[in-house]
Amino acid sequence: MRGIAERPEGLSYHPDVLFPHEEQDLLAVVESLDLQPVEIRGQVARRTVRHFDLEYGYESWLLQPAPPLPRELEPLRERCAQLAGLAPQDLAQTLVTRYPPGATIGWHRDAPVFGPIVVGVSLLSGCVMRFQRRVGGERQVHEAALAPRSVYILSGSARSAWQHSIPAVPALRYSITFRTLRRPVAR
Repeated sequence: MRGIAERPEGLSYHPDVLFPHEEQDLLAVVESLDLQPVEIRGQVARRTVRHFDLEYGYESWLLQPAPPLPRELEPLRERCAQLAGLAPQDLAQTLVTRYPPGATIGWHRDAPVFGPIVVGVSLLSGCVMRFQRRVGGERQVHEAALAPRSVYILSGSARSAWQHSIPAVPALRYSITFRTLRRPVAR
């Protein structure tokens, strides 16, 4: 059975965190990055990515050193950290993702190497983020619309007990995801 669930505990949503001109400045930065394909279990995804500070190996599940976050993205990390009640350096890993029209990301939880808080920023176009969990024999589902220039924060059970996914995006979209770490990583 499937039931519609209330917003997962620990999911917070902040619309219009960025002004349109700030979004345009960020788009100029992310569009200039050398984004790389994502391969998971032999399948190449339609989305492309770039990791900063630490790179997550989708096949190895390990973190490796990566180039530092570009200075143009530092103010965004600071703003996201403030929204999450963190120090900027607590957001220790950054992932920039390009979703062309039709790109998806399947059901998952962010890897266990990442810590209790994930902060995501939507740029250029919106999407739906779906959440699911099983309670007894029932699959509970919640959908959250993510508008351009908005920020979502996953903590608590939204981070640990619920899976999330993004169905096919209708238009080009970028996301910038900042993650905490479960344990400090030697760099």
